[in-house]
Amino acid sequence: MQKFILVIVCGFWSMLSLAQNKVVLHADDAKTQISKHIYGHFAEHLGRCIYDGIYVGENNVIIPQTGGVRNDVIKALKDLQIPNLRWPGGCFADTYHWKEGIGPKNERRHIENLSWGNIREDNSFGTHEFLNMCELLGAEPYLAVNMNSGTVQEAVEWVQYTNHANGTSYLTDMRAKYGRDKPWNVKYWGIGNESWDCGGDMSTDHYISLYRQYATAMTSYGNTEKLFRIAVGPGHSGQYNWTEDIMKNVPARRFEGISIHHYSVIDWSNKGSSSAFTDEQYFKTMQQAWLIEGFVSKNSEIMDKYDPEKRVALIVDEWGGWYDTDPEGKGQLYQQNTIRDAMIAGLTLNVFNNHADRVRMANLAQTVNVLQSVILTKEDKMILTPTYHVMEMYKVHQDALMAPVEVISSDFVLDGKRIPAVSISASIDGAGKMHISLTNIDNTKIQQVEIDINGYQAKTISGRILTAARVQEGNTFESPTKVTPKSFKDYSLSNNKLTVNMPPHSVVVLELIK
Repeated sequence: MQKFILVIVCGFWSMLSLAQNKVVLHADDAKTQISKHIYGHFAEHLGRCIYDGIYVGENNVIIPQTGGVRNDVIKALKDLQIPNLRWPGGCFADTYHWKEGIGPKNERRHIENLSWGNIREDNSFGTHEFLNMCELLGAEPYLAVNMNSGTVQEAVEWVQYTNHANGTSYLTDMRAKYGRDKPWNVKYWGIGNESWDCGGDMSTDHYISLYRQYATAMTSYGNTEKLFRIAVGPGHSGQYNWTEDIMKNVPARRFEGISIHHYSVIDWSNKGSSSAFTDEQYFKTMQQAWLIEGFVSKNSEIMDKYDPEKRVALIVDEWGGWYDTDPEGKGQLYQQNTIRDAMIAGLTLNVFNNHADRVRMANLAQTVNVLQSVILTKEDKMILTPTYHVMEMYKVHQDALMAPVEVISSDFVLDGKRIPAVSISASIDGAGKMHISLTNIDNTKIQQVEIDINGYQAKTISGRILTAARVQEGNTFESPTKVTPKSFKDYSLSNNKLTVNMPPHSVVVLELIK
């Protein structure tokens, strides 16, 4: 509903030369839960995400660690209330063989990372290290199965190794031998990754046939182990036939979710700098970020045709901004994180919240030192990015009830091109508190937003804001707290009408209490 109003009305609104943004918030219709898993993350063996970012080894005496995982990273992710973590890829998963990453470290096979730079790695971070880390974080693990160069048997045995009771097979004996008696009970399994490209360049017919074989063998007939199996969906808007074919040709008992990917990329051949970008590049990035609304809506429409009960979840298990690798950063796809990324995060999470009836998991790409990460590390130092702060501000929506919004937004205009300036989502938590998250992506204008609230009488309001003087600003190891949330008070409430004045390129979260 939000998309329809934005697209149809937005141009008309600007023709009237009105700067006002109008929102109707239906607190009295808050029924759909916003799954906490929308706020998930993704950690791939890529650049310095795993090694040196998350994992520094059990013998490291310089950087405090638990089981080889940096303590500062553990604390930061726990503070973020990270609900799930996807691993080991991505494209890396398409050549990953899990048995090479278990057992004594000095006996593990060294591999060449064929997907990302042909870099040699020693497999010291494997199944045990990842799943034990998820337990430390209190996060659900989400494992990506190698469908490209792996086998059905390999996938079946990975499920047995992680989930079956001790002593039931040689695999569970092996797990106990390597230090783990009880199973981890991994629920979420992605069967394949980008199978239309790096995951095998498959046709939909070939993928579906192979998927059905994997999904059946991994869980036994009838899905008795209650795995949540996620099928590969489209990677861009030109692949809607992929979604249609999955929904039409995979039996309902064989899958619980379908994944899509969306990156806010200006130009795949010239992505631009992560921090030294122009106003034109910023606008183009925001154009790409807004495409997620249509991508989610169209996929949901196709899924509704075959699954009107909304049994199957739409999983956006890769999303975020993607720019050229910073020359000063060691490792592939390392990039600085700025207010521009905070805008992507705020806008995208609002879209996911508003589509909570179908979008029930998402994974920001990626957690540490790669793409739109929430954490950057350098030796023993760690900083939290603007994206981290947006996700921390938005965590109040996790498992709350989505309050539907109708939005008429002003235009963000550059060189005659227009996109909506304001996005918004709202929810009511178990304690009865309402939270409203707003993003103003316009980097030149204050946006005044008028919100008519139906069905909620607020007595007190408080707010937080994330912004900076320029969209190019972010946190650095020299100035680690330059961009952090601040108290926000530029709002007023009268007769259940809330008026909010948002500075340029800002994210605001308000808390209302009855």
